[in-house]
Amino acid sequence: MTKRDYYEILGVSKNASGDEIKKAYRKLAMQYHPDRNPGNKDAEEKFKEAAEAYEVLSDPEKRRRFDQFGHAGMKGTDFREYTDINDIFNSFRDIFSGSGFGGGIFDDFFGGSTSTRSRRRGSTGQPGSDLRVNLKLTYEEIAAGVSKKIKIKRHKKCGECNGTGADKGSSLETCSACNGSGEVRQVSRSVFGQFVNIATCSNCSGEGKVVKTPCLTCKGDGRLAEESTISVNIPAGVSNGNYLTLRGEGNVGKRNGPAGDIVVVIEEKSHEVFTRNGDDIIYELYLSIPEAILGGEVEVPTLNGRAKIKIDAGISPGKILRMKNKGFPNLNGYKTGDQLIYVNVFIPDKLSPKEKEMVKSMMESPNFSPKERSKKTKSIFEHIKDVWN
Repeated sequence: MTKRDYYEILGVSKNASGDEIKKAYRKLAMQYHPDRNPGNKDAEEKFKEAAEAYEVLSDPEKRRRFDQFGHAGMKGTDFREYTDINDIFNSFRDIFSGSGFGGGIFDDFFGGSTSTRSRRRGSTGQPGSDLRVNLKLTYEEIAAGVSKKIKIKRHKKCGECNGTGADKGSSLETCSACNGSGEVRQVSRSVFGQFVNIATCSNCSGEGKVVKTPCLTCKGDGRLAEESTISVNIPAGVSNGNYLTLRGEGNVGKRNGPAGDIVVVIEEKSHEVFTRNGDDIIYELYLSIPEAILGGEVEVPTLNGRAKIKIDAGISPGKILRMKNKGFPNLNGYKTGDQLIYVNVFIPDKLSPKEKEMVKSMMESPNFSPKERSKKTKSIFEHIKDVWN
């Protein structure tokens, strides 16, 4: 069955902001929640479908990949389709909380308490940051796929305190400012009633616990800087601007917080003889005047070696020859591009007296007289455009 577009599912435009996407998902989740539609399989499927769309569009990296490659772009990521309602609750619980009136939508509708959520979140430390690495690849590496080793500097867990940030014999204490909830509530009253503002506790940064005696090695941070070498497997067919996300390989968070990601962005190195256009490559072949006249067989470079091609006698400059499946494999596996050979003829600018006489004698032959003189010669890309059309 053909999958629907995620923007269509949520009913938002492709330029929708993160807040608009979240608002649209909340509306659909409330509308199609199984508790409000008992026994309605259609509503349950729409509930799961909306959760899947939100998972992709709420994540900037997944959203960019979906915008570039559609549903096929989700392959090779940690994306999953939701089949269990509980998975949806656990993954997106936070977006239903914090209505600002003493309890969240999640608390009122799905059950559970905000303080329980805060303590669970607070116990995981502060999330680590992502790292970006630009990886330059040759055309040959892109065509074949390649495994690369990358050196990076990142934060790792402190071995002395096992990431807690506390000195040996010491422990983490419950934050006195928020009583371990990780949040501070401020109650205000107005003519409209009572309002509750919930903010992250500044004393413990939302962790719910504080370090009494800091680790001497990491100074209470729970992590240390290191230089690491990691391997990255690049699939064949990537192009400039494509990226891969290595989940959990970025900076470790403070005090056992979850690690960030590494985003590997692909950069294409320019090639000496080839130009890329999508999955096709373009090569400009220069023939000598005798070769163009008499034809024959010539050898040309390809992305994986060299190959011979046949040249018809009397071939004209601007002719496009196509070598099937000699280009880049498509990233999604649909096909392999071609190598397009743009034929040109080399005209020497220096001749010996004997060579000049030979050329003059050819000019006297009617076979060497052009039947029509063109006022404008098409460029290589205009010729190739004609081939594609």
